[in-house]
Amino acid sequence: MGAGVCGLAAGMLLRRDGHEVTVLERDHESVPRSPDPAWERWARSGVTQFRQPHFLQSRGRIVLEEELPGVIRALEEAGGLRFDPLELMPPPIADRAPRFGDERFQTVTARRPVLEQVLGRAADAEPGLEIRRGVSVRELMVRAYDGNPHVVGVRADSGEQLEADLVVDAMGRRSQLPRWLEEAGTSPIHEEIEDSGFIYYTRYFRARNGGIPEFRAPILTSVGTFSVLTLPGDNNTWSVTVYISAGDIPLKRLRDPERWTALVAACPSHAHWLDGEPISGVLAMGGVTDRYRRFRSDGRPVATGVAAVGDACACTNPSNGRGMSLGLMHVQRLRDVIRAHLENPREFADAWDQVTEAVLTPWYRENVEEDRARIVEMEALRKGLEPEPPRTRSALLRRALLAAVPRDADAFRAFLASRCCLIPLRETLANPEFVEHIVRVAGDSPAPRLAGPNRAQLLNLLDDLRAAA
Repeated sequence: MGAGVCGLAAGMLLRRDGHEVTVLERDHESVPRSPDPAWERWARSGVTQFRQPHFLQSRGRIVLEEELPGVIRALEEAGGLRFDPLELMPPPIADRAPRFGDERFQTVTARRPVLEQVLGRAADAEPGLEIRRGVSVRELMVRAYDGNPHVVGVRADSGEQLEADLVVDAMGRRSQLPRWLEEAGTSPIHEEIEDSGFIYYTRYFRARNGGIPEFRAPILTSVGTFSVLTLPGDNNTWSVTVYISAGDIPLKRLRDPERWTALVAACPSHAHWLDGEPISGVLAMGGVTDRYRRFRSDGRPVATGVAAVGDACACTNPSNGRGMSLGLMHVQRLRDVIRAHLENPREFADAWDQVTEAVLTPWYRENVEEDRARIVEMEALRKGLEPEPPRTRSALLRRALLAAVPRDADAFRAFLASRCCLIPLRETLANPEFVEHIVRVAGDSPAPRLAGPNRAQLLNLLDDLRAAA
C-alpha cells in the first residue's frame, strides 16, 4: 500500500525475489515522463510534503546502488546531483587527507518529485510488477490464525477484495494502519506521538548560470531562535528553509516572501543562497509530528500478515533529511526478513519487530532527542535567557562532539556518519576512546554559533518591513 519511494522500492525488490507484487496507490495520476512536469504539475495529494525539501542521504544512495543501480543511473541522467558532504569540512581542520571508506559519504540527490518520477518510471518498467493507481484501501481483511489475528488482504473503497500472503504498509505519515487494525478487532498498538514543535518556510531556486551556491556553513545551521537548512537539488536547483518554533508568533510573518528574503539576506553565511531565480513562493509547513509505532501488545504481535515500513512505522521532523534514506534501509531489511520467515507468520512478525527495533528505532530516538533540545534552546533565547547547560551524559557528549566538529577530522566524520544515516551517534559515543578524544579536542570551547541577527535585530527587521509596507 503506497507508491511513494518506499512502496515502489519494496515492490521492485520483492518482485525481483520472485514474489507476485501489487502496489496500490490512492492518487490517480500516472508518473510524468520527465522531471520538469513532475516538479511543475504532478499532483500527489497523498504526500503532504511532496514539494517540501528532501535529501537522499548516503545510506539511501548505498541501498539504491546495491539493490537498484539502474535507478541511481537514471537519477543522474535526469539531472540528479552527485554530492560529497566531505567537501563541507570546516577550514580550521588541518588533517584533510582522504581516508579509506570516505566514498561511503557520497550521495546522489534531487527534489522529491524528480526522485519519485525516476523511481516511478523504473517501477513501471519492472517486469511483472503491478502498480494500480487510483485505488484507495478501506479496510483490512483479517482471519484468526494460530491464536492471532492474521491479515489476509485488503478491501478497496470500490469493494474489491485483494488477498495477500503479506500486506506492506508504505503509506508514510498518513498511514491509517492502526485504525484499520483496531476496527478489525486487534489489540491496540503501542504509539508515541508529539508535535515536533517546528514550522518550516521554504523557497526553491534555480541557478542563473549553472552550479549551486558555495557552502559557507553546515547544511543545517542554528541561528538563535531560528534555523536555516540549505539543500542542493537536481538540475542546478536548491532549497533554502527557515524553520522556527511553532510558538514563536512574531516569526510566523516569514510566510511573506519579502520578510523571508530579508531574514536570509541578514545571515552572512547564507545570503548568497538568494542569488538564483526563485522557482517557488514561500512554502509553509507545520504540524509535523514525531511518531513511533510498535505493533505489539503484551509481548505478542497485534496481528500477523502485515508489516509497516519507513514513515508508516516511525517518522520525525524532516530537518535532518533522513526519511527517504531510513525508509529505503528499512525496505531492504524487510526483503531480507521476508526471505527468511515469510512461510511462518508469527516468526516473521517477531523477526520484523526485532529488526525494526535494531535498525530504525535508534534513529527515531536520536532525532527526537535533538528536536527537544533545539526547541528548549529556541524558547529560552526567545525569552532573552541563556539556554540551560546540558545535564544528561548524552547531552554533554553531544555538546562536546559539536564543539569538536569544526576542529577535528575524526569528529567531523563521526558527526557526518550520523547525519548521513550511516552510524547512529549513540553507537559512536559508546566508544570510550572516541569520547576521550572529542572531550580533549573540545576542551572548554562551546559549540560554534554562526553570525546572524539576534532576537532584537530580527524583530526590528520584520517590524521595519511591516512599517515600510
